[in-house]
Amino acid sequence: MGLLAVLLAAGLASAQDGKPAGKTGPAVVLPPLEKASEVKDPDKLTRSAKSLGTMREALRGVLEKLEEARRTKDVVKLNCVNEKLTQIKGLLRISETADVALQEAVTRQDGTAAEHEYTKVMIANQKVAQLRSETEECIGQLAFRTDENLSVDVEEPRDLPGGDPTKPPSPPDVIVRPPPASPTL
Repeated sequence: MGLLAVLLAAGLASAQDGKPAGKTGPAVVLPPLEKASEVKDPDKLTRSAKSLGTMREALRGVLEKLEEARRTKDVVKLNCVNEKLTQIKGLLRISETADVALQEAVTRQDGTAAEHEYTKVMIANQKVAQLRSETEECIGQLAFRTDENLSVDVEEPRDLPGGDPTKPPSPPDVIVRPPPASPTL
């Protein structure tokens, strides 16, 4: 029985680190979720509402990135952002439903149901934050940020050989003699 408790605690700690149990390597590091049983019911309601607001703000930000991708007419960016947007919309929908169920559970004083619904909202909030940062990567905001009025001046060195390297000279004509009309022996 004691071994089972140790294994469950290790699995829970590993899951809260953002890494699957027994796996090492790079993973997205998210802040650990606090245990829902340690949060009082009024705080659950407050934190759930705050998380919903954060997720809605993330949705607005991703919609702006979608418009930016449309303006640049970059299909790859557009598809990437659209995929993240779809996931965020689904998570937000689940969270809104869970928030309503959380309010009902708190009203009924059903602690187990309240903990479950609160956990759903908090996990969705973390996932939305992760998707928002992935959206930034789709657009390339984390790699670099440029001004729309940016201009680049190119100076050509004077000691370069002449000619356009993108237009190489045509190969020399190949002279092919026709075969003799009659063979000679």
